Amino acid sequence: MARLAILGAGAWGTALALQAARAGRQVALWARDADRAAAIAAAGENARYLPGAALPPGLLVTADLGAALAGAEAAILAVPAQHLRAMLPRLLPHLADPAPPLVLAAKGVERGTLLLPLEVVAAVLPGAAAAVLSGPNFAHEVAAGLPAAAVLAAADPALRERLAALLATPEFRLYGSDDPMGAQVGGAAKNVIAIAAGAVIGAGLGENARAALVTRGVAELSRLAMALGGRAETAAGLSGLGDLLLTASGPASRNTSLGIALGRGEALAAVLAGRVGVTEGVATAPALVARAAAAGVELPICEAVAALLDGRLTVAAAMARLLSRPRRDE
Repeated sequence: MARLAILGAGAWGTALALQAARAGRQVALWARDADRAAAIAAAGENARYLPGAALPPGLLVTADLGAALAGAEAAILAVPAQHLRAMLPRLLPHLADPAPPLVLAAKGVERGTLLLPLEVVAAVLPGAAAAVLSGPNFAHEVAAGLPAAAVLAAADPALRERLAALLATPEFRLYGSDDPMGAQVGGAAKNVIAIAAGAVIGAGLGENARAALVTRGVAELSRLAMALGGRAETAAGLSGLGDLLLTASGPASRNTSLGIALGRGEALAAVLAGRVGVTEGVATAPALVARAAAAGVELPICEAVAALLDGRLTVAAAMARLLSRPRRDE
């Protein structure tokens, strides 16, 4: 039986561990904290991040990276994008030869370097085989086995097929893509745009405004993807429009709920202090805007979100800036 290592025991990592078990794989779920790993194993669920989702008896939960990676045919990295660089060197002593491919489930842009996840892997582990897993997936629904679809993006078609065969089931439909750049840009930008979409609702501006903003957000992520070597059609697919629609559609999204709170006048620090999981759009917004600027791409919505998050604009001022932009053809 094939074995998969899931590194990162947050909500998404736990959901992917459940999905891998559902696909008939032996699964090891790694948590960085030994006490948390022991608590998850003892309870048979991740009560902190994914309460109510029972783990199957054969699923190994461990804080030992060597035990998690032993015999793994692939390793899924479900750690936040800002922690990916620190995580990668820790894998080296435990990787077999040949090393198993890495599947990156993080979505974001690294602050400081402005690199996307695959670019971070290439910088830290040159030559490593890696793919991107992205798409419109709420962790609690995947954990429950509800129908979902996602994208596995990699330049190598054999790698895409191999990884999809390890993780897919009829309920979790995986599509291949040879545009990892487009998939990564979509995954990063959607979190930032979802904060803006939430702010629109929190400020009471209505669903018309949210729909307009999300639609223009697709145009932004498409422009950036193409500038970085991706394709426009990827922006219209599962890892672009699909992921954005889900993330910007309601309070179950951490990024949208943060935007709603900001739109209502709540302070960013207070909102984040009351959260368990990571809201990726907060760290990604300034890095995404800087990466776009370096590529000569204008992202008005993402720029407004970055200014809102660092206190340079209020919600009202951000919305006024977007609404006062010169008219143009779509």
